[in-house]
Amino acid sequence: MLFLVFAMLVILIIAAAVVVYVAYPHRDQEVPGAPWLGEALKRGVEAMPTLEHEHSRR
Repeated sequence: MLFLVFAMLVILIIAAAVVVYVAYPHRDQEVPGAPWLGEALKRGVEAMPTLEHEHSRR
């Protein structure tokens, strides 16, 4: 039971981070009240490997 609660808490934290990233840093805006969070999310996204669209390579 404790594992289930912990897993759900981790899932909610990850979901909240994605929502905050899409709402602010992805649009080049500062996160209100927590600018350090926006910077951390940007660094994390920049460190992730990405795929380019085939159309953008031309």
